[in-house]
Amino acid sequence: MNRGEACFEFAVDRLAGQRAPVRWRHFDAETFDIGRGRFDIGAGRSIGIYSAERSIIDALRMRHLEGADLADEALKRWLRTGQPSELLGLARSFPRIQAALRETLEILL
Repeated sequence: MNRGEACFEFAVDRLAGQRAPVRWRHFDAETFDIGRGRFDIGAGRSIGIYSAERSIIDALRMRHLEGADLADEALKRWLRTGQPSELLGLARSFPRIQAALRETLEILL
């Protein structure tokens, strides 16, 4: 790489070594861009990044992999500033998690 050339850098705990775990998640093409925006990283480049609402929906969708606690805690934090109607609106595109989302919202609210 040449000096000044744009690149991606990742910070990893020295004790983890170069084999830090990375998990790839594969999302359906029809829902991939829902709740996804672009973030300018300079030099004419940008990266895709999901909104907080989409991230909560994904945490609910993957609770069998990551644990329900992660989704619940994310939702609790988001509720401090977010509006449930926004989240429920986005959840319409993900029918399988609507019941779990409504149930969790009822408990937390």
